[in-house]
Amino acid sequence: MKLSRATGTIATLALAVGLTAACGNGGADAGPAAPVSMDEEITLTFAWWGNDDRAARYEKAIDAFEEKYPNITVQTQFQSWDDYWTARSTEAAGSALPDVVQMDAGYVRQYGATGQLAELDGQVGVNLDTDGVDETALASGQIEGRTYAVPVSLNTQSIIYNATLLEELGMEPPADGYTWDDLVQWFADVAEAGAEHDPQVYPVGDMTGNNPWFLQWLVQQGKAPFTDDGQIAFTEEDVQAWADLWAPLRESQAFFPAKRAAQLEPKTGLNSAEVVAEANWDTLMPNYTAELGSDDLELMPIPTGDDGKKMYWHSGVMLSASASSAHPDAAAAFIDFMTNDPQVGEIFGTSKGVPATDAQKDAMTIEEGSPDARLLAYEDARADDVTEPAPVPVEGYGEIEVEMARLSEEMQYGNLDEDQFASQWFAYVQDTVKAE
Repeated sequence: MKLSRATGTIATLALAVGLTAACGNGGADAGPAAPVSMDEEITLTFAWWGNDDRAARYEKAIDAFEEKYPNITVQTQFQSWDDYWTARSTEAAGSALPDVVQMDAGYVRQYGATGQLAELDGQVGVNLDTDGVDETALASGQIEGRTYAVPVSLNTQSIIYNATLLEELGMEPPADGYTWDDLVQWFADVAEAGAEHDPQVYPVGDMTGNNPWFLQWLVQQGKAPFTDDGQIAFTEEDVQAWADLWAPLRESQAFFPAKRAAQLEPKTGLNSAEVVAEANWDTLMPNYTAELGSDDLELMPIPTGDDGKKMYWHSGVMLSASASSAHPDAAAAFIDFMTNDPQVGEIFGTSKGVPATDAQKDAMTIEEGSPDARLLAYEDARADDVTEPAPVPVEGYGEIEVEMARLSEEMQYGNLDEDQFASQWFAYVQDTVKAE
C-alpha cells in the first residue's frame, strides 16, 4: 500500500532520510543511471522553502507526478528561508539530505563541492531532460563542469519602477542602451524632481550594498567574481570603484534615507510609493504590484551600454538530488517532471519565477497586460542581452552578502566613508573565504 504524503518536523525528516540512505548506496556509488522503475514501490522525500501558497501549488504538482508514477510517493516538508537552511545544514552534517532538495544558486557550491549533492549528468538522457534549459542558466548549477542543480525558474536583474510617479515628475526611463554613468545621472535627476513632489519621493535606495548588482556590474566590466575552484576573483580596488560609483548620490542625499527604509520594513520604499525605483530581480515586480495595490509598476533594463550586453539568467529556484539517496533514478525523474512538465507550469505560473523551459511557459495562463505578461515581455526583450553564465558563489557567500549590506547601512548613517567600506568589507570577504 502506498504511504500517504505528509509534512513533518525537521527531526522526523532527518531520521527518515537517514534510514532511507542506510538502505542503499545512492549518489556516486549507485552505479550508472537506469530508467526509473515503474514496478518498485518508492518513497521520495522532498524539502523546499516557501509559504502556504507554494505548498498548495507543490501539492497539486506532486499529485500530477504521482499520477504519472503511481509506484512513487513523495513526502514533503517546507520551512521559511532561514529555517530551511538551518535544517539542511543539520541534515548535511549527517549526510542525510532529503532525496530532492529545493536549491538556491548561492548554496550550490556549499553542498555540491562537499559531496552532499548527486552529480546529475549521468541522468541526462535517461531520467532527466535539460535540453529546454538555457545553457548559461544550467551553468549556475555546475561546479567545474559537473551538474549538481537544475534551474526550474529563472529571473534576471532589472529596475522596477513606478511609472505613475515617474510621469508625475515629468520624467521618462533612460533610453535603451544607457550606461552606468547615465544611470547615476538619471537617479540624480529623479531626486531633484522628487524633492519638489508633494510628498517628496526619492529615486532609489543606496545601491552600494546591493550585492547582486555588484556582481552584475563586475561581469559587465569583464571580470568574473569567482574562480572555477571556488575562490574570490575580485579585488579591493573593484569594491572601491563600486562604492565610488554611487558616492555622488550619497553626498547629495539623493538616496532614500536608511532610517525611513527601516521604519517601513517589511515593506519597501517602492511598494510604499515613497521611492520611484528599486534595483532587484524582475520576478519581484508582480508581487510588489500586489503589495502596492495598484498597477503602476513597470520594468526597465539594467545598463547595457559601452559594450555592456553581459546580463545573465539567475536561477530563482533550482532542484538537486541528495548524494545519499537510495533512489537516484526516481529523484532525477522527479526533477525532470518539475522542470519540464506543462502541468507544473500551469500550476505555478510565475509564482516562483519564470519557468526555465518553454514547455512550462507556454502552459501558463497569462492575462494580457497583467504584471505577469509584462514580466514575460521584459525577459523576452532582454534575451539577446543574456550572454554570460551566472556566477557560482564561493562557500559562505551568504554571510558575505549580509555583511556588505550591514556596512553599506553604516555608511548611509555616516559612520563609514567609501574607503572604509571597501577596506572593511573586502577584509571580511578574505577572512570568511579563508575560514571555509
